[in-house]
Amino acid sequence: MEEKINNKGALREKSFNLALRLIKMCRYIREERREFDITKQLLKSGTNPGAMVRESEYAETGADFIHKLGIAQKELNESRFWIDLLYAAEYIQEPEYRSIMEDVDEVMRLLTSSIKTRKQNLKK
Repeated sequence: MEEKINNKGALREKSFNLALRLIKMCRYIREERREFDITKQLLKSGTNPGAMVRESEYAETGADFIHKLGIAQKELNESRFWIDLLYAAEYIQEPEYRSIMEDVDEVMRLLTSSIKTRKQNLKK
């Protein structure tokens, strides 16, 4: 299934891929490093943005769309905390940390852009 290359398609794809990447990272940390508490929190907050993006596709109103993507932003920001903590506690190394944070930041930029665009469209 090929998606149009636009902000909505990119956000859908990248938020899904980020969730999948976080699932795999958490699985690795659980199996290899035996850490379960932080990864449980990260799994919740890190997979939620992709779900909110999907929910926003059927938002009832423009305000509902903005609200759903706002929740995705909050969850992604929480994910940053858990990733920072995993790095500070030495469960992940700097290359992995930088790489995953680049993906998190990219999804955050797309979310912010989508929210701004929808807000501008609502004003028209």
